Amino acid sequence: MKKGTIIAIVVVAVVLILGGTLISGYNDLVEKNENVESKYSDISVQLERRTDLIPNLVSTVKGYMKHEEKVIESVTTARENLVNAKSLTDKAKANEELTVSLNNLIAVVENYPDLKANTNFINLQDELAGTENRIAVARKDYNDTVSTYNKAIKSFPKNILASMFNFEEKDYFEAKESANEVPNVSFNED
Repeated sequence: MKKGTIIAIVVVAVVLILGGTLISGYNDLVEKNENVESKYSDISVQLERRTDLIPNLVSTVKGYMKHEEKVIESVTTARENLVNAKSLTDKAKANEELTVSLNNLIAVVENYPDLKANTNFINLQDELAGTENRIAVARKDYNDTVSTYNKAIKSFPKNILASMFNFEEKDYFEAKESANEVPNVSFNED
């Protein structure tokens, strides 16, 4: 074989290998990005399920708690904020606000034995608890997927592809420190 033919074969082989690596890397980043979007959608579905349960819970509680309007208004406002949240940051903040409001509501319910024994309330409370668990799982799955994606776009050589094709780092769905605080409920008249 001629020297020129050998060089041409080597160049074609290198181009094919680089092209295959580029295509494979790009497709992997697209797949990871789609996984993040899918997991984000899972969180949104669970948050929507939660917001759909809230009006029923509030209606059931209202009849028993005429003088606890602040707590009920807090839950209703927090639910509305979650429904209207658009960005991941806004949803996380609204979710935290709703969690605190619901914790306050559940704490107030302790003073109403008839309500605690009401079948509708018990069923709604169980549904809400199940939904809270689903949200926690969906949030964990989302954050795990974001971690995998973020590592991929930061690792060499995919970081080059990521910057060439504008794959950007994704934010985690995080609860703030205050979400872990025990609610302070006061039964004093204002």
